[in-house]
Amino acid sequence: MTPEHRSPAARAAARLHRSLLTGVGNSRLLRRWGPRLLPPLDLLAHRLTRSRWMPSRILSPTAVLRTTRRDGTLHLTPLIADQDTSGNFLVMATNFGRRHHPAWSSHLLRDPRAVIDWRGTSIPVHALLLTPRQQEEARDRILGVMPVFDDYVGHSHRDVRVFSLIPAADSGDQ
Repeated sequence: MTPEHRSPAARAAARLHRSLLTGVGNSRLLRRWGPRLLPPLDLLAHRLTRSRWMPSRILSPTAVLRTTRRDGTLHLTPLIADQDTSGNFLVMATNFGRRHHPAWSSHLLRDPRAVIDWRGTSIPVHALLLTPRQQEEARDRILGVMPVFDDYVGHSHRDVRVFSLIPAADSGDQ
């Protein structure tokens, strides 16, 4: 359902949620301590609940992405994700607005095969880095999931990588 077809109460709730996300996402507290505290807490809850719940899901749709490091070891990263009606996921490598790209995005550039744990299901995916034009076309969707995206781009002083994660036809990819 498009935002203009929602009830007034639903639109008001969406505006409130967006304001809350913007306030929390732009807070100095989150930008300083979020990278240190949220991923370990999310991963602990993810493991204890068998991938059914994480604290970050209180505010944003959150998944765990499993990529492979250069040495072949597994790297798990909780991140904000959005799944569209075709089953593809959109993930943004904002890294809380820090100046360097997150490790998981470099892993995907080296090896685009990964697995995303989404709402209790593990889905093998193939990552596709969006071009600047594709990012612009996906802008409304990006801001709908992460209203602080532009703020994080400004803080980071870099081009933020945005990936489309496409479910793999063969689950044996990873």
